[in-house]
Amino acid sequence: MKKRTLFALVLILVLVISGCNVKTKTESQEEIKPSDTSETATKAVDIELLAMSSSENDVNIIRDQLTKNGFNVKLNLQPDYGSFKSQQDAGNYDIAVSSWTTVTGNPDYAVRSLFKTGGDYSILADQEIDKLIDQAATQTPDEYKATYKQLEDRLVTDQAYIAPLYISLKSQAVNKDILNVDTVRLSKSRALAWEPIEFKDSSKNSKDPLILTQAAAVLTSLDPIKGNDGSINQINTNMYVRLVNLTDDDQLTADGSLSRNFTIADGNSEYYFVLRDDINFAKIENKKAVDTGERVGADDVIFSLDRAKNKDSVPDHRTYSLHEHIKQAELVTDLSSLEAVKQSGGSGTVLEALNQGLDSDIKELVSDKNQADNGAGKYQVVKVTTTEPFPQVLNYLAHQSAGIVSKKQVESINTYDVASFDVNKDIPYGDQNTVTEGASYNNTLYTSGPYILSYKNDYEGVFLKNPGYRKGSDFAPKIDQVNVRFIADADSALSALRSSEIHLYYGVPETKYDIIQNDSKLQLQSIPSNAVSYLLFNTANREVAKSSDLRKAVLYSINQDEILQFYKNNKIKAYSTVSPLVQTGNELKADPAKVKEFLSNYNASK
Repeated sequence: MKKRTLFALVLILVLVISGCNVKTKTESQEEIKPSDTSETATKAVDIELLAMSSSENDVNIIRDQLTKNGFNVKLNLQPDYGSFKSQQDAGNYDIAVSSWTTVTGNPDYAVRSLFKTGGDYSILADQEIDKLIDQAATQTPDEYKATYKQLEDRLVTDQAYIAPLYISLKSQAVNKDILNVDTVRLSKSRALAWEPIEFKDSSKNSKDPLILTQAAAVLTSLDPIKGNDGSINQINTNMYVRLVNLTDDDQLTADGSLSRNFTIADGNSEYYFVLRDDINFAKIENKKAVDTGERVGADDVIFSLDRAKNKDSVPDHRTYSLHEHIKQAELVTDLSSLEAVKQSGGSGTVLEALNQGLDSDIKELVSDKNQADNGAGKYQVVKVTTTEPFPQVLNYLAHQSAGIVSKKQVESINTYDVASFDVNKDIPYGDQNTVTEGASYNNTLYTSGPYILSYKNDYEGVFLKNPGYRKGSDFAPKIDQVNVRFIADADSALSALRSSEIHLYYGVPETKYDIIQNDSKLQLQSIPSNAVSYLLFNTANREVAKSSDLRKAVLYSINQDEILQFYKNNKIKAYSTVSPLVQTGNELKADPAKVKEFLSNYNASK
């Protein structure tokens, strides 16, 4: 304890000496005057920094670094993601503290939605960046390293559309007195899988709820294609099964998916999936989970992928760009066609590849999902064709937005006209109000995954296991009920974990690791993640949209060494959202001289 205390005191002194003194909440509201030294003396420039209050540590460090380099920083702190997004959409910022996690394990996902013209979350319109994104998508890992370096050079070095901050570790803390730690997975990319988790006393699996937590209480949408953010990624991942999954180290697998097997045909434009026959949709009746008796089949897969790739299939489609490489999804009914196509990278046929590991070989292909009987060799096979050779499409099919919904149920709910959708009148499938307790509660969810949301309120969401999900197999959910508590504050979440009010804290801040490690009933699990934090410049309006000099002045004000020092080196340097996946060799180094130069250029141009 004495050594740890001494280390903490030394760290504090180092931070103060280095100039990276993080302010308290009260102090952060005070105006900090820029230093008037020879290195930074220039006309001060106003800059508005938008962030959520949960990012206060980062905000304080960034504000101090910018202030010392000649900026007058105005803070725009919002209490939650919804408020933050509203401010961002309204353009009320110059730079916004942003983050992105590549939950599919492939670099295309790390850039396409964010930076391609027309991307789901993109405010950029840069033809050179568009070209590089599309070029890298068709390349193998050996080829695309150079292309992604060129992309970073354009995105960061040349145009400064973003300013990188750091890569986070992915961590969670488990109460090992309550849960069987060996059943709790920590995956590099995909969200926490609930179905394998068990209590230490397995007799509690059917009696007690597993209690988790997340910050966001307002859920973007429970329709998997209409949201791609922290409020629903984990939830929708556990409510909808997909054609493929990712292992904990980002390898593609059929385990825990709707497919028994999958393969790529020669040419890398055709992908085949042989479907399981042991998953039914769940629904809610009187707040209880019920097996609908409706099997999850090929018609649902085709419907789900068609709407996933179609920007106009629903209003406010948030994930269509992830699936724009899908040209067609179709049912295969001719068994001989599988024998006629060679598999990619091998001498065997697609049929031989699909038969690998099956208990019963494929003897017949059926069009009616209710006629599938895998034990008797009767299967459904879905073929996905891409617009061009694009092996990364499989990673996108592992994303929560490729979750399989019920064709019958979604079509019965979404009867509105998309072009004239009225938010005040039309109620789409997955609207969070329909699962929120109160007058608007009318749960119409049909879920294909291991769990279904029964109801939510401001305090928590209650999820129940799908009684029709692989019943009797090793992949059936172990715990009957999962309660997700909505706790926005990290300190409050940690306190709830330590007092056993919650059983697992997913996403522990690096600054809290010591507390976890010093609590005998808790176990910390931590790995490098694909999560990158960065500053996003407003490229739609304001001065930073017009001046690359101004953006570069901000870029070279960022000192990542100071940021890592604050987080006790439990962060990793980044250059872009691609950094966790492709080692390009690029590195950001703070440079006050460059800041002064770019600010001078900017002021001279006004």
